[in-house]
Amino acid sequence: MSEVYAARRTRLRERCNAGGSAAALVTRPANVRYLAGAAPHGAVLLLGKREDLLVCQSPPDDRPCEGRPDDNLRVRILPQPGGDPAVAAAGLAQAQEADSLAVEEHHLTVARHRALTSVTPRLRLTDLGSAVEQLRVVKDEEEISCLRIGAEIADQALGELLESILVGRTERHLALELERRLVDHGADGPAFPTSVATGPNSGRRGHRPTDRRVEEGDFLSVCLGAAYRGYRCEIGRTFVIGTSPADWQIQLYELVFAAQRAGREALTPGAAYRDVDRAARQVLDCAGYSEGLQPLTGHGVGLEIDEDPQLAPAAMGKLDACVPVTVEPGVHLPGRGGVRIDDTLVVRPEADGGPELLTITTKELLAL
Repeated sequence: MSEVYAARRTRLRERCNAGGSAAALVTRPANVRYLAGAAPHGAVLLLGKREDLLVCQSPPDDRPCEGRPDDNLRVRILPQPGGDPAVAAAGLAQAQEADSLAVEEHHLTVARHRALTSVTPRLRLTDLGSAVEQLRVVKDEEEISCLRIGAEIADQALGELLESILVGRTERHLALELERRLVDHGADGPAFPTSVATGPNSGRRGHRPTDRRVEEGDFLSVCLGAAYRGYRCEIGRTFVIGTSPADWQIQLYELVFAAQRAGREALTPGAAYRDVDRAARQVLDCAGYSEGLQPLTGHGVGLEIDEDPQLAPAAMGKLDACVPVTVEPGVHLPGRGGVRIDDTLVVRPEADGGPELLTITTKELLAL
């Protein structure tokens, strides 16, 4: 993997040089990990004029789920505890005789930016912008493999939960049970706080589990994800508890399923982000559910659970191959509940079979 990380840093350095910056300071944790392999908490990466340095407060701890930093990358440990690695890295850039330093202004606090300026008065600070995030959009096959394994773990955890007795258990209890099962099956941990929503709570995006107990006839919406070697996937499903679904539940489920299928089928290289959103959204709009729809239909995943691209009505840009995204339309009816169906897929050309579905738990409306 050392060659992979070195190639990523080379691509970033080329962008910096094209923008007139001799060096770059990367502080956003996911971006540091993408370029360095692994890094202790709070570490920053300096792409220097003469050499690249990973600047840390403490040495890497070699946890299996974290891995080691790139062997070709020098690690510099701060001599004094409590120091700011970003400020130290800026000083090192100045010592390498760089005249400018590109920084991630969208990640730096005002106080940290001021500290950089005061310590390195001869350095001209420029904005690196979202250059690293843009590099991260298209994944290599090693990254996709990590996402695929994470999806398998999430499918396993969800499948086991569906085999247990659910009536009478609380949303909070079920969420904790799912997160325990993720770890039991080899995940680093949950990719994000697990959402379990029952009855009138079902169908809400990002619902925080409560002490409401599962009741007969409820819709049960579950959204979870596994983190594996830092990469995060997502799956969401909706079920009916205890009895055969009511007519309104069947109709609503079939509608959301049709919207989700339309979104999945629109995932082709070259498709505009907003066109994918429109494909799913118009199914719900035409059925009269335009009010209260979520602001986006899906988003990218990777080292973070919510990455570019954003599949939203005003999103600009087009999909490339090897971009993993979620497709997750949903409808929530206040006081009654709702449906949300969520998959993680990888954009693939038609010649390669079209979008690759990573989360394979059935989307049939099951009565549990």
